[in-house]
Amino acid sequence: MNGAQDETIQLDQFLKWVGAVGTGGEAKRVIQAGRVRVNDQRETRRRRKLSPNDVVVLGERSFVVQFDGPPGESG
Repeated sequence: MNGAQDETIQLDQFLKWVGAVGTGGEAKRVIQAGRVRVNDQRETRRRRKLSPNDVVVLGERSFVVQFDGPPGESG
């Protein structure tokens, strides 16, 4: 995170950044279809702001929001 406590990223951008979806259109579709969970809650707002340590789940894949390293899946 490089010391900035107020860093955020939009859910649709995050899904593209980690490679969970290939395009913004695909991100929009999976989010609006209710296939994405953020911190164990179904999320349908594609512009939802994610903060460090938020957990995003799409299907069988889960991701932890971090700004201090390369994107990747959690455990």
